[in-house]
Amino acid sequence: MTESERQQDISGPVSAEEERLLRESLERLRSDFDVFSTRFYEALFRREPALRKMFRDDLTGQGMKFITTLDEVVSHVLEPAANPGKLSELGSYHASLGVVPEHFAPMEEALIDTIRSVLGDAYSAEHERAWRKAYAQIAATMIAESGKP
Repeated sequence: MTESERQQDISGPVSAEEERLLRESLERLRSDFDVFSTRFYEALFRREPALRKMFRDDLTGQGMKFITTLDEVVSHVLEPAANPGKLSELGSYHASLGVVPEHFAPMEEALIDTIRSVLGDAYSAEHERAWRKAYAQIAATMIAESGKP
């Protein structure tokens, strides 16, 4: 699949089936958030070692914050009107930490690889499409919001 085809595949609103896959897989990830968050940060820092300095030395406490943020992100994709200011806050907060648009691609790949790893045999191409679609929507909003004063 070309990059253009992939972008078309993940554009548009999340379908009912994608919503089900996101909720179902998020519940599984939440139940083992320590393993999930540890693997995510390991995958992220392998891809982008320079990002390590943006995080505290002990990532244990970061795990709960990560899964809470991921939960908010998925909730926003599924129910965008529920908390319209949340993505603006997330975008501004991440920008204040030094996150720039170029950081979103390695974060996406680390997230997808980690979800694939944690879900194992339960992971499918449909899961990947749903997560990439959700991530693309959130990242675009956060990037746009991060540049606002």
